[in-house]
Amino acid sequence: MSHHQVDAEKEMNRLLAAGGTPPVETDPFTIGDVRLSPGRIVGLLRPHMRERRLERIRDVVGSRTRTVVPVVEGLVNTGNVSAVMRSAEALGHQDMHVVRGEHDRYKHSQRTAQGAKHWLDVWHWNAPKACAAHLQDAGYRVVTMHLHADTVPIRDLDFTEPTALVFGNEEAGVTDAMLDASDAACEVPLPGFTESFNVSVAAAVALYHAQQDRIDRQGRHADLSDAERARLEARFCLRSVNNAEQIIERKLGDEERP
Repeated sequence: MSHHQVDAEKEMNRLLAAGGTPPVETDPFTIGDVRLSPGRIVGLLRPHMRERRLERIRDVVGSRTRTVVPVVEGLVNTGNVSAVMRSAEALGHQDMHVVRGEHDRYKHSQRTAQGAKHWLDVWHWNAPKACAAHLQDAGYRVVTMHLHADTVPIRDLDFTEPTALVFGNEEAGVTDAMLDASDAACEVPLPGFTESFNVSVAAAVALYHAQQDRIDRQGRHADLSDAERARLEARFCLRSVNNAEQIIERKLGDEERP
């Protein structure tokens, strides 16, 4: 099937569903009827991973933050969603929020998330107000990337503060509802003739800027606690081993036998 024949809405739903489940919505460490610690999960799965793989997981977990969160609102092109996912994951952002738009048609692109979707926690919202309220209740300021409002240059923001960066629809940008619910609007100053970036490029530039701003201000980008890193390491191990839960259940069963 060519990319022109792909069901774009189905592909968008598949792409978003591939993200990890946010940890507040499920307990990933109950296997069968047994509650396991993160360390126990890693210990049981360690023989089924190469040491280099486990080291890579620990390195990635050690670079993660939940303090800066990308939000995409109303995107219709699967390629743009994939590109934002790649940028977010590659730059160490663990969470991503997706707000459904009011459109009923999607476009498919052959650009892929290149595996990034499997390592992000993806939150889904049906309306911008609910998304913004959730983030604000959690202590985030909601900042829209927007060119037609009272914006501030992105360099004026302090990204050591919990911040949700919102990127809008490919043509219309962020909605009025999201603008009304947000705390501020910012832009990436463009000194050239080009007036705006493609949304995927804008996200990459803004998230990279946020990473560098955090490093400049506090000497690091990552800021998960020891407990958060342990849980994320266990979750990544569960995602890295085929049939991980079945393997754990079998091993637990073997331990119970006399």
